[in-house]
Amino acid sequence: MGAAISRRSLLAGGAALPVAAIPGQAVAAAAGTGDAVEPFHGPHQAGIATAPQAHAVFLGLDLLPGTGKEAVVRLMRLLTDDARRLTQGRPALADTEPELAVSPARLTVTFGFGPGLFAAAGVTSPVRALPAFETDRLQDRWSGGDLLVQLCADDPMTVAHALRMIVKDARAFAAVRWSQRGFRRAAGTQAPGTTQRNLMGQLDGTVNPSNLDRSVWLGDGPEGMRGGTTMVLRRIRMKLEQWDAADRSAREFTIGRRLDTGAPLTGRDERDEPDFDRLNQLGFPVIPEFAHIRRARAADAGQRILRRPYNYDEPVGADGTADSGLIFASYQADIERQFVPVQRRLAEGDLLNEWITPIGSAVFAIPPGCTPEGWIGDRLLTA
Repeated sequence: MGAAISRRSLLAGGAALPVAAIPGQAVAAAAGTGDAVEPFHGPHQAGIATAPQAHAVFLGLDLLPGTGKEAVVRLMRLLTDDARRLTQGRPALADTEPELAVSPARLTVTFGFGPGLFAAAGVTSPVRALPAFETDRLQDRWSGGDLLVQLCADDPMTVAHALRMIVKDARAFAAVRWSQRGFRRAAGTQAPGTTQRNLMGQLDGTVNPSNLDRSVWLGDGPEGMRGGTTMVLRRIRMKLEQWDAADRSAREFTIGRRLDTGAPLTGRDERDEPDFDRLNQLGFPVIPEFAHIRRARAADAGQRILRRPYNYDEPVGADGTADSGLIFASYQADIERQFVPVQRRLAEGDLLNEWITPIGSAVFAIPPGCTPEGWIGDRLLTA
């Protein structure tokens, strides 16, 4: 982009921004992981169906008092331009450290709108806060938010720089409500498609939907949301000291899967279908009634949620107690129909509740992707 486009004109909400030619949609460039690029434009936002990157930051923002629709539009035009550039290895406008932007490392920037943003813009919200669940011990510092920015990449430096650019450019419109950092296995340490393990040692994310058009992407409803989805973000603290005290049989009994292979207790391989009717020699179910995989199961494959979780590990307490857990990000076409029934079953009778506690919760509408001439939320906020 030429120097003729100024930050002042961008904030003023002028004509559509010109965009430099974007390289082909190859996932990896010849020079290695640091040069790998994920496409930004398209019918869906990247960072959802994208193969999960090693590092992530989930940023929750609250709009400043008095922020209305016009200001929200300016904000999203500005942040979209930042994301469009940074994901392709180009510095944001007025980037004071442009050298930090040249290695995108599969960076994706995904935006979500909370109920408060829709209220500020005078648009009917397609999402609402979750109902209360018995096991919740939610903290304000990890919950809610008007605007979500999810940043994922295979390099933590890339994530840190992109986060700084986004926060700097959002500062005139919004304040940071929370920031949650997560990680998975480092890039290249596992074969593509390998299910990650969480900090309790479990394979996490085995049963994801295979038909995203049916389970994740919105094909009807408001025109500005078609091609989008919804997101539930839950921060789940693990009681690792108590988990350490449980023997291996108790852990596998709780989950309903073998810890080494991830296979259901009635199978041999991770992706074997569980046999919930099989009984042991004493006549009891091999997979207990309150095992996690039984309670979390959606019988209709179309009601499955797309799980894209990240681990978190904060500094250890003075007494040596871990502050670790899971940033559980789920994407689904309909929160009420897909997420809520599963969460109710888990809250009512999941054996795993003995060792985990939800301490944060937020919901967001994820608008569809945009064209090179557009911006995220353009059809939704200007309808």
